Amino acid sequence: MNDRFATIRDRMVQEQLIPRGISNPQVIEAMREVPRHCFVDDALQSRAYGDFPLPISAGQTISQPYIVALMTEALALTGAERVLEIGTGSGYQAAILSRLCSQVYTVERINVLLAGARRVFDQLRYFNIVAKLDDGTLGWPEYGPYDAIIVTAGGPEIPQPLVDQLEDRGRLVIPVGDQHLQVLQLLEKKDDGVQIRDLEKVRFVDLVGEHGWR
Repeated sequence: MNDRFATIRDRMVQEQLIPRGISNPQVIEAMREVPRHCFVDDALQSRAYGDFPLPISAGQTISQPYIVALMTEALALTGAERVLEIGTGSGYQAAILSRLCSQVYTVERINVLLAGARRVFDQLRYFNIVAKLDDGTLGWPEYGPYDAIIVTAGGPEIPQPLVDQLEDRGRLVIPVGDQHLQVLQLLEKKDDGVQIRDLEKVRFVDLVGEHGWR
C-alpha cells in the first residue's frame, strides 16, 4: 500500500464519517485501512478521499466514502458472514466488506470494470473476494443463501431473487426509487416476513437487469 495517503484516510474518517454518525469500530478501521486511491484512475488519486463520488470507467462511479461506510454499517457484520454484492464497480465497496466478513461474492455486468477490480483485489491480496460477470439482479444462487446482501446501484424495486437468496434474519441494503433519486432501504428478513426501513436519500447509477432498469 502507498502509505503517503494514510494521513489523508484518517482525516477522511475524522471529518466525513464520524461526525455523520458512523460509529462501528470495525467499519471505521476498514475505512482507514483500505487504500481507496487504488480503485480510481491515476489522474484522480489526489481526489480519492474527497467527500464526493468519482467517475470510473463505462460511465459508472465510485461512491462517496460516507455512503460506502453507511451501507456497510447498516449490514451489522460481525466477521463470520458470507456477503453478496451486486455491482462490483471499482471494487472499493467489496474491498471494505472483505475486511469485515469471511467471504464476499460480487457480481458485475460490465467486463472492463470487473477486470479492473480483480486486478486491484489481487494486488492488495484480498483473496476472500470472488467475482463474476452476470446480471446482478438475479443474484448468485450457487453460493446462497447469504447473511447479507448489498446493492450498489439504484433500482425501481427490491429484486425478489435477492430477497429469496437472503438468509433468515439476514440484512439487505439497496437504493430504491426512480432514475434520478432513490432512498437507501434496509430490508431485514424475519421469521414472519420482511421489515423495510428507510435510511437516507441517495443518488446512484442505474441497476440494470431483468429485475431492474432495462
